[in-house]
Amino acid sequence: MHQVEHAIFDALNELDALVRSMAKAQPKPNLIPIFDRIDALARQLPQGGNPELSHYLAKKSYDKARLLLAGEDEKNAKGTCH
Repeated sequence: MHQVEHAIFDALNELDALVRSMAKAQPKPNLIPIFDRIDALARQLPQGGNPELSHYLAKKSYDKARLLLAGEDEKNAKGTCH
């Protein structure tokens, strides 16, 4: 996994943990900074990299991107995108 992909994976795991904690969190966490960080990291991905990862990040399919980077892409339901 490329260094930027590692950073994206870490950010996606952080986002996942924050979302899971929201039901009980007071005050609710601000997710905008982590969305901004993921977008900035996605722009740093090298050309010719994994097209599935780029697609998931462009479509804001963060859980799918996280599973892909975790090596669990088979758990992703295939969508209707072509």
